[in-house]
Amino acid sequence: MNKVRTLFLIAVFVGISLFFGGSIKAGVIDFTGGVITFFKNSVEFVKNKTNEHFNQVDEIQRLRAQNVELRKSAILLSTFAHELNEILLDSNSSKYSPDIKLIRTLSYVNIGDYTKFWVDFDEFNQSKVYGAIYQGNTAGIVVENDKRPVAILQDDDKASFSVYIGSTQIPGIVKGDGKSVIVKFIPQWLNPQVGDEVVTSGLDKIFFAGVPVGRVVKVVDEDLYKSAVVEPYFKENVPAFLYVVTKEE
Repeated sequence: MNKVRTLFLIAVFVGISLFFGGSIKAGVIDFTGGVITFFKNSVEFVKNKTNEHFNQVDEIQRLRAQNVELRKSAILLSTFAHELNEILLDSNSSKYSPDIKLIRTLSYVNIGDYTKFWVDFDEFNQSKVYGAIYQGNTAGIVVENDKRPVAILQDDDKASFSVYIGSTQIPGIVKGDGKSVIVKFIPQWLNPQVGDEVVTSGLDKIFFAGVPVGRVVKVVDEDLYKSAVVEPYFKENVPAFLYVVTKEE
């Protein structure tokens, strides 16, 4: 009896297999194919995203390097344009070829003094005063301190450089007072106006001519000279990088 039952079950199983085998096989194949397709798609997706990520990293690095060069070019083009205007007025102007170098700020010189930074400047000459530029505008100067280069921001009372005010090129000297940027030693007979733009004159060989400083927001009459309070274009508290003027002419 058991043998008959076993044979019957085998026959039923064989019959079902013959009848539904194709469908079951197709279902299994479809399922397996779906799993494989999903796996391959997942691998391809991860691969594409990985390549995209590394391509983005390369692109970002390329654009950053390009941005550095463009900033340098913008600064140089600005001063070239200024000098070319001078050449149009004076055909006897000498050859002009300024240059700048990118340097990194390292740390504050003193805790609590946020206007002085040690900088990484390989070609630093201790006997020189360098103009410091950030995003095309004056930022301060770089000088020697303990035989090391230190950047002093332009609102510090130790920073000074020569400037012109307005289209009539009123001369003056930028001096910080610890909080503001002030143009001092303006002759009494000259009349700077609120809104006048202040740019470097290049007369002191710290900056080349024409680097923007800011705009006059207040004019003060003093006993012997006038002073002009300037709202500077440079407003960065902790610049990571600065350009220094390494060749003025």
